[in-house]
Amino acid sequence: MFDRAAETMSRDRRSALQTERLRLLVGRLIELDGLQGRRLREAGVDSAADLSLESLSTLPVTTKQDLWDNYPLGLLAVPPEDVVAVHGSSGTGGRPTLVGYTRDDLDVWAQMCARSLGCGGATRASVVHNAYGYGLFTGGAGLHQGAIAMGATVVPNSSGMTARQVKLLVDLQPDILCCTPSYAVYLGEAVRDAGIDSAQLNLKAGILGAEPWTDGLREKIEALLPLKALDIYGLSEIIGPGVATECIEAQNGLHVNEDHFLVECIDPASGTPVGEGEIGELVFTTLTKQALPFVRYRTADLASLDSGDCPCGRTLVRMSKVVGRRDDMLVIRGVNVFPSEIEQVVLADGRVAPQYFVVVDKRADTPRLVVACEQVGGGEEVHTELEDALAARLGLRADVRMFPAGTLPRQEVGKVVRVLNWSAGDDSPLPGLT
Repeated sequence: MFDRAAETMSRDRRSALQTERLRLLVGRLIELDGLQGRRLREAGVDSAADLSLESLSTLPVTTKQDLWDNYPLGLLAVPPEDVVAVHGSSGTGGRPTLVGYTRDDLDVWAQMCARSLGCGGATRASVVHNAYGYGLFTGGAGLHQGAIAMGATVVPNSSGMTARQVKLLVDLQPDILCCTPSYAVYLGEAVRDAGIDSAQLNLKAGILGAEPWTDGLREKIEALLPLKALDIYGLSEIIGPGVATECIEAQNGLHVNEDHFLVECIDPASGTPVGEGEIGELVFTTLTKQALPFVRYRTADLASLDSGDCPCGRTLVRMSKVVGRRDDMLVIRGVNVFPSEIEQVVLADGRVAPQYFVVVDKRADTPRLVVACEQVGGGEEVHTELEDALAARLGLRADVRMFPAGTLPRQEVGKVVRVLNWSAGDDSPLPGLT
């Protein structure tokens, strides 16, 4: 572990630390009298002195809309001259989301990413192959800082130039790979296609995030590369990657760094807390962030929480893999479908490659669901059997289209977009799809 004292802290001691930090945060926001401070006062919170963790669910929430309404940096809680970095994303529908960081924020972020690398078994002796994109996106910069904080050797590849990345995987023998899960598949295919035996690689863990992915994709990645594929979670509004990470010992839930990020799971419709193990929307309070702190930020990410023991010894609560987003649910002929459900079915079939797309065909009055896959085994029966399996899981019939191996588009740079829309008058979103 990178920070054993924090990661194995007793729950009573951690609760006391969280309470202290929550009171400091809320008191600071009330004193600043910005958007969040005014909302707290309107909710009857004039003082933070008596706040407890049990009262957290009564405090007002913040959302991405608040960031959009106060673009670019109207929610800063520090003077602009204290901001030493800005990160963010293009946001939903191209609306930018920008987040400021103080020097202390960057230090905390580096520590969290170092913990994430530690979850993958990294040490000061590790070589970290960082293939996340660098720039405004937080992935590359976050894991880069984390590797430096740990004292490991970081190779800042960024994304793209896959042939060179394959060469460096062989020549520098890194033990840790950091990238999106879709790019891990792409790298694995490139290693295979180059005629390189994966046994020549020294990889032991992949810290893979920035996209929702399933255990089915984990199996495909681990079949292509000699590593354990671990999920990492984060979002720029909270700090970036490093909010939570799976451990290499269990690969069963992502340990949330609760001393810095207070997590809740609520019913997306009512906003009331859900029980442990139940799927709900993740809500985070940034206990130590300076430049852009949030009380109860609604992420729209759907997952569950588990406070049970973990074989790795960490006492941090675990969140499940994100099963979807509140706003990415597809409604096809009155049936609610999450893309992750489709991935689980598609990747469970060994005759299908880990490359697929979901197309929502809206050219007719009634939308239809098209699932485009690459067939790598079996015969004509694969098409029908996959349609049957999807119907059993989703409750509606999808139109499965099989493509030859290697013919669906690959993406070297950025996050892969699996769900495509096809509207009347538009060209086909995939070559060869009619």
